[in-house]
Amino acid sequence: MNERTILVTGGAGYVGSHACKALAAAGYLPVSYDNLVHGHEWAVRWGPFERGDLLDGNRVLAVLRQYRPTAVMHFAAYCYVGESVTDPLKYYLNNVAGTVSLLAAMRDAEVDRLVVSSTCAVYGVPDARGLIDEERPRQPVNPYGHSKHTMEQVVRDAGPAHGLRAVILRYFNAAGADPDGEIGEQHDPETHLIPLILNAASESNGPVTVFGTDYPTPDGTCIRDYVHVQDLANAHVLGLKYLQESAGVAAFNLGTGRGYSVREIIDAARRVTGRDLRIVEGPRRPGDPPELVADATRARRILGWRPDWVDIESVIETAWRWHCGHAVRNPRADGARGLSALAQS
Repeated sequence: MNERTILVTGGAGYVGSHACKALAAAGYLPVSYDNLVHGHEWAVRWGPFERGDLLDGNRVLAVLRQYRPTAVMHFAAYCYVGESVTDPLKYYLNNVAGTVSLLAAMRDAEVDRLVVSSTCAVYGVPDARGLIDEERPRQPVNPYGHSKHTMEQVVRDAGPAHGLRAVILRYFNAAGADPDGEIGEQHDPETHLIPLILNAASESNGPVTVFGTDYPTPDGTCIRDYVHVQDLANAHVLGLKYLQESAGVAAFNLGTGRGYSVREIIDAARRVTGRDLRIVEGPRRPGDPPELVADATRARRILGWRPDWVDIESVIETAWRWHCGHAVRNPRADGARGLSALAQS
């Protein structure tokens, strides 16, 4: 095995590309494996790129045998909640069957370490307010959340059966962009709150819709925990180091422990951009919990992870800098807005 080589599935996507940069900074060689359905080849900057689909098990195995990585970081997934409702089979095929294909190839290539991207969507609508720790019941409410929950179970079952060591990282709301401005968040279609607000601020092409203003929160809008993408990337590197010493399968929440309402995010974006925003109030979306805020005590205690980006204006500022300058910094982005990127939340 090449001890400093890591295969990164979904390495051309939003969180995956930031993880590749963090890996390179820590002295690893990230090898990005991506089918470019939701990723960008221009985001692959810190190691080799191999194009392929996880469902092509022979291709995955060939790449594993070519590079002989010591571990895999697994980001490749479909992540649109609404689409998962209308096309659930697509999500189970990609997120679950794709993971099964990856694990089978890892078994055959004798790669036994995995850091896997999961989501707070596995918790569904919490049955109580307050910070969510890893012992909270996992009751997903949409096919996306179910697919990630099932994926986690597949990894847990593969652990003792095949000697797999794995870290499962459950993100809350990924946000922000590389502070150096080299990579950032681009989705098509865009569904995440912060980039939607920044699109409206920069283009004046329509209002920002607030879905639900009657939640049992201080200002009536949903509260979420926004964790900077660089902090997420750093957590994956720490997870990798944890697996050097530890066996079994362990899950960790990743969040700041501080929630912001939709209205607070809009107000912070106004301050960062200096732009006015037109707001339209809409009805609640089915299945949106009033509040999702992480208890990341376990990640702090065991992985030694602490988020550096805890001020929401600083997080939004990195996203705004990327939003304003990405077309110049990434000339291979085909000159178009709205190109897709893999995102987790």
